[in-house]
Amino acid sequence: MQTKRLGKSAIAVSTICMGTMTFGNQADEKMAHRILDKSLDAGINFFDTAENYPVPPKEEWAGVTEEIVGRWMKTKRRDELIIATKVCGPSHGWLKASQRAGMTALDRHNITRAIEASLTRLKTDYIDLYQTHWPDHGTAYDETMEVLDELVRDGKVRILGCSNETSWGLMKSLAASERGGFARYQTIQNNFSLNNRRFEDELAQVCRQEHVSLIPYSPLAGGVLSGKYQGGATPEGARFSNYLKIGGRQATMAKRFVNEKSLASTERFQAIAAEAGMSVVTLATAWSKQHDFVASTIVGATHEDQVDDILASGDLTLSDEVMKAVNMVTKEILYPMG
Repeated sequence: MQTKRLGKSAIAVSTICMGTMTFGNQADEKMAHRILDKSLDAGINFFDTAENYPVPPKEEWAGVTEEIVGRWMKTKRRDELIIATKVCGPSHGWLKASQRAGMTALDRHNITRAIEASLTRLKTDYIDLYQTHWPDHGTAYDETMEVLDELVRDGKVRILGCSNETSWGLMKSLAASERGGFARYQTIQNNFSLNNRRFEDELAQVCRQEHVSLIPYSPLAGGVLSGKYQGGATPEGARFSNYLKIGGRQATMAKRFVNEKSLASTERFQAIAAEAGMSVVTLATAWSKQHDFVASTIVGATHEDQVDDILASGDLTLSDEVMKAVNMVTKEILYPMG
């Protein structure tokens, strides 16, 4: 398994990161631990979780994923693991967090409470990468970065990152850190896949110039690129099948990921993968890793059998011909997810 450094930091991680947002919902603890074991045995040393997991966020599930990961961590050597988790952003907008009665924000009160709770659930005395899960553009970045910097100075956190951030927000945070002498964001975790290449429009250039690493999530476009939703299928137990039943925000999200354009592009990518002699899961993961601004691609699984196609991309470099074919689909079917 190849490794890359996160931003300007000393931390080197495997170029595949195992995500955990389904643990405690779609994957029970026994299956979650088998997925984690299989990943570690294959050379993956980087694992991503959050205080808001599993998804969709429910107050009765709050923190369950971290607890599952924490119990697994106690069976391993702590130094061999790079653990990332996240503090919830504000709950007064698109998403209501499962933590702190939905009264979350990126201020001193919330961040200090969040880190202590995550450390307890993960059964560790430090987090390798601590991330803001989504931005709080109503709170001054100077306050957020100062509090996060204190966590680094206290040894509770090694490095910092953000998630679901904008170009404006990332640059504001970097300016605040430089102005105040605070630790800065070394990573950004945003959605990036064959079906959603918007990161390349602006944020990729910010990452290159400022030496911030993207650790993209959802390289399979929420599972859409696996082909499970082709032909209008809504497989039982699948994430977006469930979201359509729940309605509201979840149904809106499902329709963004599963639509006429995304299914058309997925069909094209399946054909490219077949021609290249690999699964579309392997193609999508390898493509994500094959960008200069990407350090590690976050994948996910609900069953250990799903990990094999992901691992096949570990040391794979896609040919120029495959990359050209992929780019042609992007050119002909612009922004499948809007």
